[in-house]
Amino acid sequence: MTAQEVAALVGGEVAGESGVRILRPAKIEEAVAGDLTFLANPRYEKFVATTTASAILVSRAFDTRQHSRAGLTFILVADPYVSFLQILKHLSPQTDPFVPGVDETAVVADSAILGPGVALGAHVVVGRDVRIGTNTKVGPGCVLGDGAALGEDCQIFPNVTIYHGCRLGNRVIVHAGTVIGSDGFGFAPKPDGTYEKIPQMGIVLLEDDVELGANCTIDRATMGQTVIKRGAKLDNLVHVAHNVTVGEHTVIAAQTGISGSTKVGNNVMLGGQVGIVGHIEIADRSVIMAQSGISKSTQAGKSYFGTPAKEHMRALKIEAIIRSLPELAKDVEELKKLLEALKNDRAAR
Repeated sequence: MTAQEVAALVGGEVAGESGVRILRPAKIEEAVAGDLTFLANPRYEKFVATTTASAILVSRAFDTRQHSRAGLTFILVADPYVSFLQILKHLSPQTDPFVPGVDETAVVADSAILGPGVALGAHVVVGRDVRIGTNTKVGPGCVLGDGAALGEDCQIFPNVTIYHGCRLGNRVIVHAGTVIGSDGFGFAPKPDGTYEKIPQMGIVLLEDDVELGANCTIDRATMGQTVIKRGAKLDNLVHVAHNVTVGEHTVIAAQTGISGSTKVGNNVMLGGQVGIVGHIEIADRSVIMAQSGISKSTQAGKSYFGTPAKEHMRALKIEAIIRSLPELAKDVEELKKLLEALKNDRAAR
């Protein structure tokens, strides 16, 4: 493709040589002649001066005149990252990893209902009264418990387990090894020091366009539903406990754990290894930085960091003071010595 053709594909504008040939995409720090790259994070702006890429996708607000030089073409777009993803999809069309039809080794209960175009891989087990919507594809080794329901155009990758009664909407993607609907962690302490298991009678509901990464665990509700709402995206190794609600278009990075009955709002961003206690509310548009521990409800649109988490800027100020504690301790010791010397001097007089 030429730079002009790339620009037309993403609704961009060329600043430089519109006819330059683009052979492949690349990261900005590694790009060479013939490569198309992008600048979305300001931390990588330093590479604009050194890259030998043929073209760079940049924001319309980027000052191309400051970085203009022979052999480098800029393509101005609204969002360089999103535009780069569009180009990647155009250059590398996705191949379907699922084999059409129902494999001869699949075990399907007589009462299960399979819609048109459903694909079941090798050794899939489909329980009684399961319903699978049109064009949904289930990879090898998956188990769908009795009464589970999957909507249309879902993709269930190998070795996923969906327990009895759980429901998935349309266009849900679940990656390998994930377990949906395992028992919530509910045990009542007894006088003799042992625990009585609390029956987990609810289900899990995944709404339309949810995507779960590999090896996630979504616990069924004690009663009612554990809900992942429309458009939410979970990374690998995320745990969602019983009766949690995850709001629409919320994104959760790897190794995050959400305790029972917590409500996570819409458009929330949770970084990696975040831990959230139970029975609180994470307000809409909250941003929780990686490795933070959330012990109380948050306010809408604010960022939090640390354990226990505090508003981001306050947490950074506290962290800066903590890092300077050795120097402060030294200053305190010197002041104590000065005070002691003054006391001794007065006593001597």
